Amino acid sequence: MNIRHMGKDIFVIGFALFSMFFGAGNVIFPPYLGLESGSQWFLGFICYYIADIGLALVALFAIMRRGSTEAIVNRIGKIPSIILMSAIVLCIGPMLAIPRTAASTYEMSLQPLISGISAPVFSIIFFAVIFLLCVRESAVVDIVGKILTPVLLIGLLVMIVKGVINPIGSVPSEPKIDNVPATGIAAGYQTLDALASLIFGIILLKSAENKGYSRLKDRVRVVSGAGIVAGIALFIVYLGLTYLGVTTSEYFDLSVDRAALVMSIVQRLLGSGGVILFAVVVALACITTAVALVSSASGYFSDLSGGRLSYPLLCTIICVFSALISNIGLDQIIAIASPILDVVYPPTLVLVFLAFFGGHIRNSWIFRIAALGALISSFLTMLNHYTSLPLSFLDMLPLSSLGFGWILPAAAGGVIGIFIPYKNDSLAEQKG
Repeated sequence: MNIRHMGKDIFVIGFALFSMFFGAGNVIFPPYLGLESGSQWFLGFICYYIADIGLALVALFAIMRRGSTEAIVNRIGKIPSIILMSAIVLCIGPMLAIPRTAASTYEMSLQPLISGISAPVFSIIFFAVIFLLCVRESAVVDIVGKILTPVLLIGLLVMIVKGVINPIGSVPSEPKIDNVPATGIAAGYQTLDALASLIFGIILLKSAENKGYSRLKDRVRVVSGAGIVAGIALFIVYLGLTYLGVTTSEYFDLSVDRAALVMSIVQRLLGSGGVILFAVVVALACITTAVALVSSASGYFSDLSGGRLSYPLLCTIICVFSALISNIGLDQIIAIASPILDVVYPPTLVLVFLAFFGGHIRNSWIFRIAALGALISSFLTMLNHYTSLPLSFLDMLPLSSLGFGWILPAAAGGVIGIFIPYKNDSLAEQKG
């Protein structure tokens, strides 16, 4: 492969990765963070970006180092790794994230512009489009990277440039919250893009291979370059959206709804035509994310079944199931997702960091007990937040206020794992 050809592929896959990460929820978080942060908006943005895309890129690069997503989770054992990976795919897939894309498009793109179309009818149309985009597996990244993403990016940049040239208001002298870094980290953490990276890595590696990069070294170079391209594009967009949010500080307090805040920004900057632009941006963000998730989930379960369940069949099943779930509404899907993902996310992050920074750790008990510590603490923390059980002592864990209370139990588990003997640990030698 010549350098020019590789560079082109890096940008195509990089823009595809950008659109995969940039779902509708990502449109809403940065402006509200800007509103909260006031004069410290750039600090809040940096913390948000590190906790969101920083963790996501660490997960993506961990896949590059280990050769596959499965190689990261396999260190906890065959059955536990299948359960964990399946849970990740189901959460960032047909049970939660994929239906949420349809519900978001309906509530934020269709309803403000067109009335009379019911949610069930829309969900059928939406997932019919997603199925057509996904059914040709090898073309998914090209469709997203060459067509949908440029339109999405141009729409966002138009709004951001207008807001920078002609700001809605001035930057306030004080933030509206007490702890801007903590708020930024919490917002980035809740986007769950690190989980998505483990799924997106499947389709990105396959796309690079389909483009003729047969050597692992070349595939790693292409996908790693694509990660950098996506990271830069997301940096620019998130920075711009956060700034737009801070310029509204004199008009709104923190009681404003996030979606309403974004709609107001669009209305003030671009007028009534901006509402249409925003609807298109949200729709494209949701479509590109849904394409990536349906394709990745279908590929994963097809491989898990040893090919007994074909990719087109799984695309069909996931689209139909997601269409049904999407009709319960966006708020209900988000409410259901929160406690589930609070439990799944921490042990996954533990495995990602151990795979990235500790690739030469041969004792898999370190991975197993560390992940178990994170799982138990996150499960108990979830119970503490959503039930009346006497578990308030968990709030005393370091970093618990930032959503990272599981770090100390995970670290303690890893230390315990060091002292558990192991022999002929074949898992330590797996490369995927």
